[in-house]
Amino acid sequence: MVRRTRIAALLTLAMINVFTLTAGIAVARMLPPRLAALRVPTVAAGPVAGRDAVLGTGTQDGPLPTANGLRNALAGPLSAAALGPHVSALVADPATGRVLLSEHGGRLMTPASTTKLATGLAAVAVLGDDARFTTRVVRGAAPDSIILVGGGDPTLAVNPFPAQDYPRPATLASLAAATARALIAQGRRSVVLGYDTSLYTGPGLAPGWPAAYIGAGDVTPIVSLEVDQGRLTTAGQPEDSDDPYNLRARSSDPAAMAAGSFAALLTADGIHVTGSPAAQAAPARPAEIASVTSPPLSAVVAQMLEESNNVIAENLARQVALDVGAPASFSGAAQAVIEELKRLGVTTGIHLVDGSGLSPQDAIAPVTLVKVVELATDRPPYRALLAGLPVAGFSGTLSAGESVFAGISGPAVGSVRAKTGNLGTVTSLAGLAYDKSGGVLVFALMADQVPSAGLLKEAANAIDAAASALAACGCRLRALSAARTVGL
Repeated sequence: MVRRTRIAALLTLAMINVFTLTAGIAVARMLPPRLAALRVPTVAAGPVAGRDAVLGTGTQDGPLPTANGLRNALAGPLSAAALGPHVSALVADPATGRVLLSEHGGRLMTPASTTKLATGLAAVAVLGDDARFTTRVVRGAAPDSIILVGGGDPTLAVNPFPAQDYPRPATLASLAAATARALIAQGRRSVVLGYDTSLYTGPGLAPGWPAAYIGAGDVTPIVSLEVDQGRLTTAGQPEDSDDPYNLRARSSDPAAMAAGSFAALLTADGIHVTGSPAAQAAPARPAEIASVTSPPLSAVVAQMLEESNNVIAENLARQVALDVGAPASFSGAAQAVIEELKRLGVTTGIHLVDGSGLSPQDAIAPVTLVKVVELATDRPPYRALLAGLPVAGFSGTLSAGESVFAGISGPAVGSVRAKTGNLGTVTSLAGLAYDKSGGVLVFALMADQVPSAGLLKEAANAIDAAASALAACGCRLRALSAARTVGL
């Protein structure tokens, strides 16, 4: 019995071997033509497809929302008592530029931080979305002198930021290390340090800015050399982190703080700094010792819009002025932004005294904000502006805990991308909304006579509700259905 079992097992194994060999031969015969048909992945010599739009470009086909439908959708939220008596709104179709609803849409209103849309568009249009800003160390007039020259990089930091922060800024630590290497290679281990902020002119605070803005953590005096946007730790040192929640008083002398930090870094890298850093202009056409550059403008603009970063906005406005040959002052920068918008075809109401919207003296009509956003949707080179817009319920000043607009909810979540703006009695929101019918609407909602600062949160909730109503709006579908009912 055992012998029969062994024989059966051997026969079974033999049959399996024969089957495996036969199958292997068949597969081997198939492989050459199959392999020849395979296309091994390679890197293309050039682009094989164009990039799609960041967002849809509007309805294009089908009925547009009606003015009555939009008016009915917005009537409740925009009639909230907390908004006060001075409310303006404009809604348009970005595909055609057609205004769908205008409630005092051409009226000049205090824009607050929605001003940053105008500044961002002007910066991208004039400078290009890959522009970068350079901080340099150059030789001074005296043999032992070096000068730290501010290049208007609003993202410059002392040390590397935490790994999760984006964009990654240029750092004084990197600049000091490169400077020390260059000096040591020349046999120099002792220097006198100066710092140059002559790139910008005029006062550090804009018309309408109280000094309290610095103490409240809103902004610093605007200079071409500063680090961490003047944010400080509890010990009064540069924060080395992109922290929009830090509302401690900022540095009142950001250039001196940056120079002091650079001197300490040089010392740590083996270079003795004699005395204290002093403000001085660099010689004309000085020899460069080392330099660092900012992230690309596209990332800087996105950071500005997402955080509503005032220091970045003011620096970008000045960079626009420098590029077009205007004075790099508040007035020169504001006028340069306005003139660039005109060149782009935005000729509707706008008056600026700064680039961030911190001044209550700024004035922009809703139609102007809508035209700015329409340009960003229509022209690929300007779409960096859209990438930075906060997304309702998910990012920036439209996410939880980030601003008075953090309560946005309902249909707006994920469907509204917009720039927020608020001052003591001002609230505004401008951007894009996907509506219930699948189309894209461009809108600006503004109220600049909120009855009291204590009602600001309630006013922002009303603006949030209006944006949510746009996202929920099936206005075009209701209008079409009604038309069919009456035989039109």
